[in-house]
Amino acid sequence: MSEFTSILSALGPVFALVIMGYVMGRTAFPSVEFWPSAERFTYYFLFPTLLILKIGNATLPGNDLSKVILLLILLCVIGSIVILILGGLLEKEKRRLTSFFQGGIRFNTYVGLASAAALFGEQGLLWGAVFLAVMIPLVNFLCIASFTLLLPDKRASLLKRFSSGVIGNPLILACALGTLLNVSGIGIPLIISPLMGLISSMALPLGLLAVGVGLDFKLLKQGGISLWGTTCFKLIIYPSLFLALAIFFELPTEAKSVIFLFALLPTAPSAYILARQLNGDAPFMAAIITLQTLVAMVSMPFMLLLKSHL
Repeated sequence: MSEFTSILSALGPVFALVIMGYVMGRTAFPSVEFWPSAERFTYYFLFPTLLILKIGNATLPGNDLSKVILLLILLCVIGSIVILILGGLLEKEKRRLTSFFQGGIRFNTYVGLASAAALFGEQGLLWGAVFLAVMIPLVNFLCIASFTLLLPDKRASLLKRFSSGVIGNPLILACALGTLLNVSGIGIPLIISPLMGLISSMALPLGLLAVGVGLDFKLLKQGGISLWGTTCFKLIIYPSLFLALAIFFELPTEAKSVIFLFALLPTAPSAYILARQLNGDAPFMAAIITLQTLVAMVSMPFMLLLKSHL
């Protein structure tokens, strides 16, 4: 029971902020115009500052890093194949199937980094950054490719969409810059480290509030069985697949615990933007984001407790 209490005490504030964000969004506080700007500010400035600071001063993992990278690639590829098969069984409409696919492999960065920091401290942020550096470009490529395969009229935009979604991604650039500062021995200069610390301390709470603002419970009525199918895959089958691969690869306990947490995450709000841009089913995507975020409040503590007893 004490272990369950510690998990809840770590994740409770994370999801409490999401719920607070939902209330603020419904009451238009502080204003309707505030939240889109706040989310953009967090994504392009606060979160990159956090990643640069943590990676730049961290002791990077050594021998296990290549093993973790290979595992993450396999997880993403195998997970994509399984979610496409499952989607083909549950969802015949191709526009909805693109949202089904995104719901199966995308992950919410805000919830992930906040949860990793709460449960595992500095090492949680470090292994989380490794996860992001590998998975963001791979997941973006696979999601854009799914639109290309399922909606052929979007084929010409594949390379352009991938380039803009990955090469200019502020989180990938932040991971790259932090790693460069670290391996070069430069690190984060002492004169700006305290400033970066103050700036990055705003990233997680503001990001979580923005997640809550984006939730819309009314959309849950239209999902049907495919809505629950992609949610079951993302929050139960996908992390279980990771555990099987982690056991096979004999990952060290710390890396396995942190990355398992990231495998448990609900899908990302950015999936809605891509669905709108590439003519996917955006309302269905919004319903997936809402349901997965709500279910994750229960599934994440439960799955973490279950893993600790394996």
